[in-house]
Amino acid sequence: MNSSTRPSRLVETDWYSPIRPLSNSSAFNSPGDRFIPNRSLMNLDQAHGLLTHTTKHYHKFTIPDEYRKKIEEKLTLDSEGRPFRMLVFRGTQKSSRKSNRLIDELRKEDAEALRNSVTKTSRPRRLPKREARILDAPYLMEDYYSKVIDWGRNNVLAVALGPVLFLWKWENGKVKKLLQVPGEDDYPASVSWSHDAKTLAVGYMDSKLQLWDAETSKLVRNLEGHHRRVATSSWNHWNSHILTSGSKEKSIINHHVRVSNNVTSRIKAHSGEVCGLKWSNEGNLLASGGDHNVVHIWERSKMSSSKSLHRFTDHCGGVKALAWSPHQVNVLASGGGKEDGCIKIWNVQKGTCIHSVDAKAQICGLEWNRHHKEILSGHGFSASGDGNKLCLWKYPNMTKVGELQSSNSRILDLSQSPDVVTVATAGADETIRFWEAFGPSGDEDSVSHLAGLVSLKTSVIR
Repeated sequence: MNSSTRPSRLVETDWYSPIRPLSNSSAFNSPGDRFIPNRSLMNLDQAHGLLTHTTKHYHKFTIPDEYRKKIEEKLTLDSEGRPFRMLVFRGTQKSSRKSNRLIDELRKEDAEALRNSVTKTSRPRRLPKREARILDAPYLMEDYYSKVIDWGRNNVLAVALGPVLFLWKWENGKVKKLLQVPGEDDYPASVSWSHDAKTLAVGYMDSKLQLWDAETSKLVRNLEGHHRRVATSSWNHWNSHILTSGSKEKSIINHHVRVSNNVTSRIKAHSGEVCGLKWSNEGNLLASGGDHNVVHIWERSKMSSSKSLHRFTDHCGGVKALAWSPHQVNVLASGGGKEDGCIKIWNVQKGTCIHSVDAKAQICGLEWNRHHKEILSGHGFSASGDGNKLCLWKYPNMTKVGELQSSNSRILDLSQSPDVVTVATAGADETIRFWEAFGPSGDEDSVSHLAGLVSLKTSVIR
């Protein structure tokens, strides 16, 4: 049959909106969804009246008794007329499981397990009894202000021994000579690896600052700007092309290593030699320490100004040791020289000292433990004879976890391995010692797994 001749048929329905009077049935082409009715099915006038005239009574639809009785029979009798119930609640047999207080009991068990785990993890860790390895480092300069070792992400330790700079590889112990300074009055005073460990910044006694390619052992460029000893430098974490250096001439220079005119800004705020520099982990703040007992905090965006964000004057000795916390943003640790001997923890956002502990010895280096909230300090001279050792402190209460006695000579510098387990120390006894200070906890009588192999042997860097 042709669709053009097919008679149109209206859909007759007895489906109504809940508010439509039953007496007013109509025919509709599209009755709408059963949950979302079609607007054409609604009696909007009556709906408005129901909302505004609450006293008016409308006819309520009642189900006839005969129809109700038939529905009840259908729901309570089966097809053969026998009584049954569609929905019935039957109690189950008594279970051997725990009572209705199961959730509370489980919570108690979880809380007890948490307390036990916290107690276990917060138990003081036992440090190794001795170093894992010792390297002989002849001609290592005994100078508190120099930065003579730095451990790069390539697992290579840069070591300045007099006029010669060596690269020592941790995995196989291979040694490569990177450079040798001609003459007797000049030698490397600071070394600093770039973040990709491809470039090594070297500062000298005679004011030079150079960049060396570690792979090819070639000089990349000279960075101009200083006129006296460059004893500290730090690469920016946010911009890997920015290198900041400090000098005995009391100035801080920001270098852009990719442009011809490398000096981007120069700051003269210290009244003594700048002997410590450290960029924050986020690269937005720079900490600088001076020989005149002062620590400055600088904002990266305002480095062209000589006005620092904060100026801390609580130390009583030169500040070389600086370390930003990996656990809390805007937390800095600083260590003072022989006349001070204190470790101070700063909140650089508020400009306040959070904690101060008297280590009773010159502080030559600080390294945070990234696995635990601890900080390791390396010590030199002490008026009380309590120096020449490593001390591990629990953060934030700064209680001492333990000590590591290296030798009778003072520690000059610290550097941490890329795996954040081992710490290398440069000593005035012309040795480089490696300590697994941040390794896992062990028994009281345990010794490092490397100790049996190499701790009683001494390798030579040369």
